[in-house]
Amino acid sequence: MLQSLKLSFFLLVPIFLNAQTAVITGVILDSNNQALAQVNISFGATGTSSDASGFYLLEIPADQEITITFSHVAHKNIVLKKFLLSTNETFEFNPVFKKNTTQIDEITISATGERQVAAITTIAPEIIRQIPGANAGVENILKLLPGVSSSNELSTQYNVRGGNFDENLVYVNEVEVYRPFLIRAGQQESLSFVNSDMIQQLRFSAGGFQAKYGDKLASVLDITYKKPVSFGLKVDASLMGVSTTLETRSKDKKLSSLTGVRYRDISHLINSQETVTNVQPKVIDIQTYESYQFSQKFTLGFLGNLSLNNYVNEPKTRVTNFGTLNNPRRVSIFYAGKENNRFNTALAALKATYFLNDKITLKFIPSLFHTVEQESSTIIAQYEIEDLDNSFGDASTSKKLGTQLNNARNTLDALLFNLAHKGNYTKENTTIDWGVKYTHEDIRDQIRESEFLDSLGFFVRPSSPAFINNQPEVSFNAPIEALESIQATNFVKTNRFSGYLQYSQQTQWHSNEIYYNFGFRSQYWNVSSQANQGNSQLVFSPRAQFALKPNWKKDLFFKLALGIYHQPPFYRELRDATGAVNVNVKAQRAFHTVVTNEYSFKLWSSPFKLISELYYKDLRNVNTYTVEDVRLRYVANNDATAYAYGADIRMTGAFVPGTESWISLGYLKTEENSTNRGYISRPTDQRFKAAILFQDYIPTIPDVKMHLNLVYQTGVPGGSPHNADPYIFQSRLRDYKRADLGISYTFVNETKKVAENSWLKGFKELSAGFELFNMFNTQNSISNTWVRNIDTKEQFAVPNFLTSRILNLRVRMQF
Repeated sequence: MLQSLKLSFFLLVPIFLNAQTAVITGVILDSNNQALAQVNISFGATGTSSDASGFYLLEIPADQEITITFSHVAHKNIVLKKFLLSTNETFEFNPVFKKNTTQIDEITISATGERQVAAITTIAPEIIRQIPGANAGVENILKLLPGVSSSNELSTQYNVRGGNFDENLVYVNEVEVYRPFLIRAGQQESLSFVNSDMIQQLRFSAGGFQAKYGDKLASVLDITYKKPVSFGLKVDASLMGVSTTLETRSKDKKLSSLTGVRYRDISHLINSQETVTNVQPKVIDIQTYESYQFSQKFTLGFLGNLSLNNYVNEPKTRVTNFGTLNNPRRVSIFYAGKENNRFNTALAALKATYFLNDKITLKFIPSLFHTVEQESSTIIAQYEIEDLDNSFGDASTSKKLGTQLNNARNTLDALLFNLAHKGNYTKENTTIDWGVKYTHEDIRDQIRESEFLDSLGFFVRPSSPAFINNQPEVSFNAPIEALESIQATNFVKTNRFSGYLQYSQQTQWHSNEIYYNFGFRSQYWNVSSQANQGNSQLVFSPRAQFALKPNWKKDLFFKLALGIYHQPPFYRELRDATGAVNVNVKAQRAFHTVVTNEYSFKLWSSPFKLISELYYKDLRNVNTYTVEDVRLRYVANNDATAYAYGADIRMTGAFVPGTESWISLGYLKTEENSTNRGYISRPTDQRFKAAILFQDYIPTIPDVKMHLNLVYQTGVPGGSPHNADPYIFQSRLRDYKRADLGISYTFVNETKKVAENSWLKGFKELSAGFELFNMFNTQNSISNTWVRNIDTKEQFAVPNFLTSRILNLRVRMQF
């Protein structure tokens, strides 16, 4: 049996890990910022020592307080007292030895990572790699946090506290990364940019973040890739693809290389939907991070990525039952044609780090991102709508017939260049950060979309006065026009200059620990198109954080974050529903207020943490939008105001000894007022969310592990026709409910050794198992297909259901 007694009460809680150990690692320096070799790092009778480059790695017991001592013959000791890590957690600690004093510190690391005072959540990389999901990886874990929501398991996009997909910042090794522009459905994405097998550290903020992070309204995801210390080869294979990661380091330990290759084909998932289709969603992604240490003061890193996404879909048929118990209906659709889409992206970035002295660090980061995207689609759909006999489910004789033709010939070519400088000055408990950045964006976009609709040979024309007629009684000789049509060609260039300055200090006041940070960002940009010489704007964004750790018996921690956050428009926000670009769109602005309390405690002799947050956002110059699947269509003006407020609670800890799990609860309300028509719910108004991440194992066979994640979210406004007035269509999609289960068996790992003559001897790690996605086979929908009764002009919303129950087999190995 599983650990039933402790877990049955928490039915569904989160996370899973391997052995009950953790790792502390880092680089040891002396007071001159030089690497220090032969430093002894020990706890009890166990220890290790640093190598010639100052690097060390020590495995320690998890979920218990220990004392770690760093000692060197020419320096005074560094002592970490009450050091506590959770299972499988990796903590980076880079001590600097001083000759005259013994340094003693008490560090308690909760089950979710290092205590943060900057509105940041830290998640252990091993958790990211282990938890099952249709889109396993970073975003799969983020969606289990309070305040983060997504109602589409096929997509890697997420909403944070009422924001949309475009309001999230993502950094990898301090390089801002981008996603393709034209993707309109989650099943076209397939892969996230972030390769979870390459991650060393993940930091996430859902609001109230510092000035050093960029100009977005909702969140920041800060990823750091690993710097290999030895050779390693990892393979992760399943029915949906394979991922390979190679780690190498030169003999002189100056050059390190980390390369990941991923191939993914989710046709297995797509074919579980109601549409019978011949689909080929193939993605190949190659990433590399190279680092060379020229000296103790200068290091040069290179981050490269090439992603080739080829999505071919040839739908055949679809049958969907919908309606109500009293008025059930069925739509049968027969398709012809196909869509062939390509989304190819490339990123190259350099990161030069120079340690001027032991107090000042300088960084220079140029990067180049290029995307070429093509949508070529011609789909003919002939449909019939039948009224069903509500007693037996048989079709009646009442049928409505129609034919729909959708065409799309869209191309986009975007080139983005960034040149950034960042600096850091640290002296004792005071830190000053600064940075400047130049960005050039060159977007070339052609959009050609049309929709034709007819019944019995009579085309339905646009509703404008020029096409009003009373066919078939009176003939109408006007040319055939599409019911809806978009034709536009845009050439847009944007130049941006941004910078930030922030001051941080940690001090004590009457035996209470205090941390405060204040700073500001500023950005000036100019945007122009072929039809307009351009528009420019300058914005300032002051931000501040304050944290207090009172000297109480209970381990409580309080934080307050305030700030103004501007989001200057990116290309997608400049383009309206007709395809036209409005260069006069201004930056959206939000004022954030976030109040946080963290309570760390022990339960069942294991560390736990309860994190509670209240937040409020006041938004001005809002650029309203509609959502269809993952495609955003902006109004491209600033005629609205909005607000968002809510509460997030997360309890995390070792519900089962040696594992980490959590439960999240969130409440959100967000509304907008466009052109003073009154407040209505925004498309992201996700009122209530509950999520559980739970890990367990069989006590008598601890190598058999279980990972379970569950999500419940109330429905968001949506499902209306994309050109509908949101003040008229305020219906909500159905609630989103999903459970994913993973069971695995570990044959070999660092703590489970095998005999010398065993066939498993060549593996450092080997595990195999299965994953059951959507284990309760819940029918979730992300949007509606709108079909028309040509006779009455009545429209019917047919839900587009997401994936059903799917079995996936998975093998992970390391050499």
